Amino acid sequence: MKCLVFPIFLYGAETWTLRMRDRRKIDALEMWCWRRLLRIPWTAHRTNISILKELNVKERLSSAVQIRILKFFGHITRNEDSMERLVVQGKVEGKRSRGRSPTRWIDLIKSVTHCSIYQNSHAAKHRAAWRRIAREAVAQDSTET
Repeated sequence: MKCLVFPIFLYGAETWTLRMRDRRKIDALEMWCWRRLLRIPWTAHRTNISILKELNVKERLSSAVQIRILKFFGHITRNEDSMERLVVQGKVEGKRSRGRSPTRWIDLIKSVTHCSIYQNSHAAKHRAAWRRIAREAVAQDSTET
C-alpha cells in the first residue's frame, strides 16, 4: 500500500485545499485500503484503531497530505522571485465573483498553524524550524479531530 497505492494518491497533494469533509474521505479511503489488504469483511466488527494498531500505522494519510502542503508552502516562501509566491500571497489583480469566497489554499495554512501568513512566511525562511512547526501543527490538528 505504501509503495504502490498511496504515492499515486498523493500525486499533486501539495496544491490541494483540504476541508474537514475531504479529510474524512481520505481517512475512509485509507481504512478501506487497509481492510482490503487484511481481507476483513465489512460485516466484521473491528474498529479502525484496532486495525491501525495491528498494522503499526504511525501516520495517517490525511496527515501526510497536510505535511506535504506545509512543506510546499515553506518551499514557495523561501524562493524569493517566483510566480507561485505571488499567487499564494494573493497579489493578483482583478475582481472576484459575488458570494462567499471559497476556501483558499492559504486559509488552510493559517488554520493548521494557527498563525497569520506573515508569521508563517517568516518562520518558513528557516527550513529546520519550519519542518518542526509543520510536524507539531499536523500532530496537534490530528489529535483535535
